[in-house]
Amino acid sequence: MVERFTRVAPDELNYEFTLTDPHTWTQPWSGQLGMSKIEDKLYEYACHEGNHAMFGMLAGARADEKAAAEAKTAAKP
Repeated sequence: MVERFTRVAPDELNYEFTLTDPHTWTQPWSGQLGMSKIEDKLYEYACHEGNHAMFGMLAGARADEKAAAEAKTAAKP
C-alpha cells in the first residue's frame, strides 16, 4: 500500500492511496479523499471492538459538549 497526503490549500489535504497485491487483485487499484480542516476536537479512529471504555469516554465528551452548549444558551440575554 502506498499512501500520499498532499496539501492542496491552506485548510485542505488530498489523501491518495494505491493498493497492490497480485495474490488478491488482478491489477493495482487506487482511491482518493479530500480532507478539510475543522475547528472541532478530533478523535483518533481505530477499531475499538471490545473496548468498552470507549463508550464511556465518548459519552463523557458528549455530556461536556451538551453542558457547554446549555451554559452558552443560558448566558444569552
